[in-house]
Amino acid sequence: MLWILMTAAAAPLQVARNALQRGLVGDAGPWGATLVRFLFGLPFSIAMFAVVAALTPGADPHLSTRFALAVGVGAVAQMTATAFLLLAMGRAGFAVATVMQQSSLILGAVLGVALGDVLPPHAWAGMGLATVGLVALSWPRREDVHGGLRGALLGLASGAAFAVALNGYRQAGLALDPSHPIYSALAGVVVAQTFQSLLLGGILAVARPRALRAVLTSWKSSLGAGFFGSAASACWFGALALAPAGPVRAVGVIEAPIAAAVGRRLFRERLSARQWIAGAMTTIGVALTVLG
Repeated sequence: MLWILMTAAAAPLQVARNALQRGLVGDAGPWGATLVRFLFGLPFSIAMFAVVAALTPGADPHLSTRFALAVGVGAVAQMTATAFLLLAMGRAGFAVATVMQQSSLILGAVLGVALGDVLPPHAWAGMGLATVGLVALSWPRREDVHGGLRGALLGLASGAAFAVALNGYRQAGLALDPSHPIYSALAGVVVAQTFQSLLLGGILAVARPRALRAVLTSWKSSLGAGFFGSAASACWFGALALAPAGPVRAVGVIEAPIAAAVGRRLFRERLSARQWIAGAMTTIGVALTVLG
């Protein structure tokens, strides 16, 4: 299925973007680093949309209040989720924060059902197992109760916000042009990133001009984060235009072992045996949600 391939491609792209963004948090702060993925990703998104639009002559977009509202809600939720994720990485580590963000699978599926998606019984069983794994993973070490727990809660908040974003973007794609999902997805990426760049850039220009200057002066590394973020968003949007948020996010769990490898390699993080077992439980649980 095309949506599975697109989601599988999105996961490593997102890990690469997160790793580059994490390096920007110190100078730009979490909101400045959040702006990077949207502002520097926008030119790449526009270029990708231009190519897709040229290859989709039969596209018939329907601009509506539903589309505008869905994109707006998704865009704000995505900004909030990204900032929470970056803060969680600082508290709980790169790998743990990324896995805790997988709570967007469970929350996204519940919200998707409320919006009309249908999931089979085995998917709910998988989400229950994933929930147990996430709780076990987030339980802090005795010597790090405050920092570990706070980081886990930030990761959970990130997952909740991403769940809202996933369903917002799915509804936007369905509202714009459901018969051309890839065209609809890329159009949604461009609209969302334009809104996010203007809103967050304007807020930082007024409230945190130093953070905005740090973003602009680190343009070389910011371009890398922007490119990977734009490519990941294009894949996520495309997958969400083709399938419900729950199964899409379930396939995206392959991000977790990739993040663990990156955290170990780049940031010299170590996961305990309990965290590895909990991560395996989460992986098995989310895999159940995509069984045919």
